[in-house]
Amino acid sequence: MIPRNIESSLRSRLTTVVPAVVLLGPRQVGKTTLARKVAADWPGGSVYLDMERPADRRRLDDADAYLRGQQGKLVVIDEIQRAPGLFEVLRGIIDDRRAAGERFGHFLLLGSAALDLMRQSSETLAGRVAYLEIAPVDVSEASATHIDTQALWLRGGFPESLLASSDGTSMDWRRDFIRSYLERDVPMFAPRMPVETLSRLWTMLAHQQGGLLNQARLGASLGISAPTVLRYTDLMVDLQLVRRLAPWSGNVGKRMVKAPKVYVRDSGILHALLNLQTVNDLLGHPVVGPSYESFAIENLIQCAGASRKPYFYRTHQGAEIDLLLDRGGKPEMAIEVKRSSAPTLDKGFAQACDDLGVQQRYVVYPGDETYSVRHGTQAIGLQALAQQLQQDG
Repeated sequence: MIPRNIESSLRSRLTTVVPAVVLLGPRQVGKTTLARKVAADWPGGSVYLDMERPADRRRLDDADAYLRGQQGKLVVIDEIQRAPGLFEVLRGIIDDRRAAGERFGHFLLLGSAALDLMRQSSETLAGRVAYLEIAPVDVSEASATHIDTQALWLRGGFPESLLASSDGTSMDWRRDFIRSYLERDVPMFAPRMPVETLSRLWTMLAHQQGGLLNQARLGASLGISAPTVLRYTDLMVDLQLVRRLAPWSGNVGKRMVKAPKVYVRDSGILHALLNLQTVNDLLGHPVVGPSYESFAIENLIQCAGASRKPYFYRTHQGAEIDLLLDRGGKPEMAIEVKRSSAPTLDKGFAQACDDLGVQQRYVVYPGDETYSVRHGTQAIGLQALAQQLQQDG
């Protein structure tokens, strides 16, 4: 098992902050493994219920009576979005236990659809629940387990794919993962959404990895309207398969690009969509540059934590920052990504940093040394900057 950085935050919230925690993440990302690990040494014992198992659903035919009977235990409910009616039951149990002086650590809820699940739970569990997101394995977690960064880039961070015995086996797993989402999850969350159209859109986004979202052009290629493209993209963002990176939009007196960037979040899923099985396949494909840039950006966003908000910055005059981390409404760190052993900076990066008054400037490259380059910028390896972001909080 790969140790996950989020484990300490999960344990802290369960024991000192709220009665219930919702752990969000795509299928097969490691939610159940982590939940079982936390539950295994829970002081009062634990119960695990999977809402995809008929036997577990039958145990909740009288959910109020059954769950009240688990007092003192940590109750883990997997695939909670399949049983939305449980939220009202949980509210009553939590409120009664709070009144009796039991304030923390009652329920751990696992789900795959972030926005839908947050909406359902926030309507009934407001003030009683915390939300945590578990993403695929990042570069700091892989490093701690002695997994090579290039293997993580090629195969992505889903544990079954990353730890597969060969590149071929890893690719087979990812193809099955993609098929499962299209055939199983999409019909559940969006019954009227044509699976074939969504599959084509997913692949088109992969070919345009890291590009600006142009709904009209994508809609014309797919034979659907721009609002429909937006709705389909919303679903993939909700399922945490795609990231929509917003442009920074503060007032700097410049004409700013307003469209978001969009990319497939997991590099391994990206490469499976494009049928790139080996490193040589990847290095010979036009997506290699955008793939590495998105891989680095996604890892840095994960390691930056919730206190920093991620954006990109681009003006119509050519000033650009690949990743801008904002804390408290103020740009804190500017990051450029270059897949080169000797990275050079464009003038537009320095201009953008000057426009925003950013002092922490980095260019991330696939190397291990940290050294100064032009315009007050440090060249730094991805792993080193990821660790620095985690340490700085």
